[in-house]
Amino acid sequence: MTGVAGGNPEHALALSYAPQGGAAALEALFALDEALAQLLRTTREPALGQLRLAWWREALAKLDSEPAPAEPVLQALVREVLPKGVRGASLVPIVHGWEVLIEEETLDRGALRRFGEGRGELFVVAGAAMGAAPGDPLAASGQGWALVDLARHLRAPDEAAEARDLAAPLLEDAVSKRWSRNGRALGALAHLARLDLRVPHGGEPPIGAPHRVGRLLWHRLTGR
Repeated sequence: MTGVAGGNPEHALALSYAPQGGAAALEALFALDEALAQLLRTTREPALGQLRLAWWREALAKLDSEPAPAEPVLQALVREVLPKGVRGASLVPIVHGWEVLIEEETLDRGALRRFGEGRGELFVVAGAAMGAAPGDPLAASGQGWALVDLARHLRAPDEAAEARDLAAPLLEDAVSKRWSRNGRALGALAHLARLDLRVPHGGEPPIGAPHRVGRLLWHRLTGR
């Protein structure tokens, strides 16, 4: 999984919609997501992967009561995210979401839903850190975005199809709402994920295509 990694101009444009003072928090949160994705990419033994994820769970929870260890992602969270009223414990469900991919040999609908709900909490926390409005569909957009990203990297076509099927109604709901200015960076990512659903499994999204960039710009102007 790539999440919102560097080098993608569409993601850079979407994240530029973050409110003043919110961009660093958003960057720190997506750095956490990328660290967890990298953990799974580089771990071949499930037992070792579970141990490494357990370390992250405990480390995130301890941010509420102890100084962070000298780990760059945790340090950035303490510096940029926790001062905005976010608790370290609220980040733990994100780890639980990633853990599903290690715990389950096959990803049925229930496992995919748990993954989406866990990893999708990234958007809920990010919305809180940026001051998004209560009406912004953070949970639906986060879950849909997480499932679409996962589907692009699943080798089993049936699992990918199931993930895309779960994501579609979530993203339809997410893009049907008018997003607040403080939530529009996340809304833009939801729009990109919905556009990615139009690409057949195994294909590559036409990054930078005029209709995609235009959609993001319209969202920035209107929240739609």
